[in-house]
Amino acid sequence: MSGLIGKKIGMTSVFSAEGKNIPCTVIEAGPCVVTQVKTIEKDGYAAVQLAYDDKKEKHTSKPMMGHFAKAGTTPKRKIAEFKSFETMPNLGDTVGVDVIVEGEWVDVTGISKGKGFQGVVKRHGFGGVGGQTHGQHNRQRHVGSLGASSYPSRVFKGKRMPGRTGGEQVKVLNLKVLKVIPENNLILVKGSIPGAKGSYLLIEG
Repeated sequence: MSGLIGKKIGMTSVFSAEGKNIPCTVIEAGPCVVTQVKTIEKDGYAAVQLAYDDKKEKHTSKPMMGHFAKAGTTPKRKIAEFKSFETMPNLGDTVGVDVIVEGEWVDVTGISKGKGFQGVVKRHGFGGVGGQTHGQHNRQRHVGSLGASSYPSRVFKGKRMPGRTGGEQVKVLNLKVLKVIPENNLILVKGSIPGAKGSYLLIEG
């Protein structure tokens, strides 16, 4: 396979043949519709554009309505491009969970949970200040001294400080597919995956 669009359902656990309890994430992978096939001659690179998850026509712009109509499908919520398909599908084809084989390794990309503005203890794992030192004495979870004095009289770029946390694209590599349930378009992937339940994922093999 090259890629699929999916949705995070949640987490569960399965038992291996050796009796070990393995945590895994349940993903609804596809079915995805091929809405565009890009070629080197026309677009400068080869790729397949997939669309996933129906949405209402009233929430779709007219240009996108025409784009989906050309592929002979209903409007979709999520669109993504994938390169290096082993066999290039045709416009309007459906790509499903059957392209995934149990036991293979996949990379999963998602948007991590947004946590808002956070301090350094939660954002960067600082331990806090245990004693009255490092520029503070009564604020255990604060940053403390930033290390800049009369020279250079500024805070260096990249300094780990409080700020907005999460809500970023994260790619987790080499996750093993433990089980494929084709009748429900589900796959079980070992380990955790970024994002909240119901968020969209890109699965690449």
